[in-house]
Amino acid sequence: MKIEFKEEVKADIKVVFVLNKDLDGSFIGDRALLEKVGFNGADETSALLVERGELYVGVEDEEDLESFRIAAAKAIDVLKTLKIKDAAIASYDKSGADVAKAIAFGLILGAYEFSEYKSKPKQRQIETIYLTAENFYGAKVDENAVRAAIEYAAIVGGNVNFARDLVNRAPQDMTPSALAFAARQVAKERGITCDVYDEMYLKESGMGAFLAVSQASAEPPRLIHLRYKPKNAAKTVAIVGKGLTYDSGGLSLKPADYMTTMKADMAGGAAAIAIIKTAAKLKLPVAIHAVIGATENMIGGAAYKPDDVLRAKNGKTIEVKNTDAEGRLVLADCLCYAQDVASNLDYIIDLATLTGACVVALGEHTSGVMGFNDDLKRSLLQAAKNSGELAAELPFNRYLKKLLKSEVADMANCASVRYGGAITAALFLSEFIKEENLDKWAHLDVAGPSYVEKPWGVNPFGASGAAVRWAIDWLESL
Repeated sequence: MKIEFKEEVKADIKVVFVLNKDLDGSFIGDRALLEKVGFNGADETSALLVERGELYVGVEDEEDLESFRIAAAKAIDVLKTLKIKDAAIASYDKSGADVAKAIAFGLILGAYEFSEYKSKPKQRQIETIYLTAENFYGAKVDENAVRAAIEYAAIVGGNVNFARDLVNRAPQDMTPSALAFAARQVAKERGITCDVYDEMYLKESGMGAFLAVSQASAEPPRLIHLRYKPKNAAKTVAIVGKGLTYDSGGLSLKPADYMTTMKADMAGGAAAIAIIKTAAKLKLPVAIHAVIGATENMIGGAAYKPDDVLRAKNGKTIEVKNTDAEGRLVLADCLCYAQDVASNLDYIIDLATLTGACVVALGEHTSGVMGFNDDLKRSLLQAAKNSGELAAELPFNRYLKKLLKSEVADMANCASVRYGGAITAALFLSEFIKEENLDKWAHLDVAGPSYVEKPWGVNPFGASGAAVRWAIDWLESL
C-alpha cells in the first residue's frame, strides 16, 4: 500500500474525519443518514456509507495528534477489508503538515499484518491512499510539507513494522543467530558497521552473567554491536537492547500461561536495531552504538541455578536468586561492554522487556522510565508524548536498593521482596554503570506495550514496535 499526495483525486472511497463529534462539519455529506446508522463521531468509531462512497471516522480531540493517528488506523482497518483500489483523505491541518504526518503514521502502523505463518494469507485489495489538498479549515496546503511528512512517516513507520516482524517471528526461527543475521542485513543495507561476537568472546571478555543465562540453550548466544557514525555528530549515544529470543524462565520455570508470549522478550533488542536503521536512513547527526545481547534462557543439565554466583564483566559478583530474572544479567554485561568500547558517550539508554512488575505498575500500554538524571528523564517523557507512545517515570529510592543485598556476593539478581520489582531491576542495572556515567544513563522498561494480545490504538495483536518512534523523536531532539 502506498500513501501519496495528490491535489485532487476521485477515489473509490472518501475518508472523512469527524472532529470532536461535530456532525455539522464541512465535510459531512449526510448528517441524517449518519445518525440513522447510529454514528455519533465518538473516538474509534466509524460508519461506512457504501452507496455514497464515504467512510466516516471519529476523532476525539483535534488538538491531539494521537487522536488522528488512531482514527487513521481505524480507517485503514475498515478500508483493507473492502474491494477497492484507492481512498482519499482531506487535509485537517491549520498550518504545516503535522496532522498529515500523524495520519500517514496511523495508516502505515494500522495497516500492518503479520501473516508469515498463514498458509492462506489475506489478500489486501487497496493499493493507494491519497492525502489531498482539500482542507477542513479552508487553508492552502503546503504540498512539499505534506510530501515530506509522508516520506518521514514511511521511513519511521516502516521500521516500526520491521521491529514488529522481528518480534512476531516464531522462536524456532528468530534465534540469537537469526537476530544477528538481521542486524548484519541492516548494516549492509544502511552502510553502517556491525560486529557479532560468539560465546568464546563472552568467556574471554569476562562476561560471566550473560554467558550463564545462555549455557543451557542449544542455540549459541550472540553479542551484536552496530555502529552508526555520521560526520560532525552532535552527540554520541549507546542504545543497549535486551535480546532474549526466548525465555522459559530457566530452572525457575515460568507457568505455562506465562510462557506463550516469551518470543517477545527480545523486543528491546529488535527496537535497538530498528532505531539505528531509522537514524541512518534519516541521516540524523547523532552517533549511535546499538548493543544487543541475544540469547535464550532454557532448562537442562547445563542450566545456571539459583544459588550460583556469577561474575560480570566489571568484576562485580551476583548471587542468583531467581533464574527468571535473567534479562538484567544479560544487560549488565552489555552495559559494561558498551561503556568499555564506546568512548565519549553522552547518553546510555537501555531498552528491555524487563519486568512483569512494570506492567503491574503501569498497565499493558505504558513503558517505565527510570534513572538518576531528572533532565534526561523529562526529555525522554516528552519525546514519548510527542511520538504518541505512553511512558511514565518510576522513582528510585534508597530503601529499595537495599533489597538487592546478598550475604554471599556483591548483590543478588532480584530483590528480597516482590514489591517495587521494576525499580529494583533498574537499580540492579545501575550497578553496572560507571560512576561518571550515572547521569548519562536511563532505563526504559517496555514490558507492557511491546507485545499485547489484542489490537490497541495504532497497534495490532502482537508486537507493537514499542520505543522506535519514541527513541527517534528523542534522538532528533538532541
